[in-house]
Amino acid sequence: MHDAIAAETRGIPAVAIITDRFARTAQAVSDLNGLKGYPFAVIEHPVANNDDTVLREKARAAMREIVPMLLARHT
Repeated sequence: MHDAIAAETRGIPAVAIITDRFARTAQAVSDLNGLKGYPFAVIEHPVANNDDTVLREKARAAMREIVPMLLARHT
């Protein structure tokens, strides 16, 4: 979340990918950094120890969220 916020404040569109276990914390971090309601992609926790198949599906799920978020900022 910190990296995405840093990019955004420098004018670089970014979307953080957060596991569902940390979604509330990510929202609090964005709120505290002055980006209340900053959107981020949420995937299932955990990521560690996932095999390639599971990681690919989580990446696909994240992309389904990320692309519309980035496109919405440029329309």
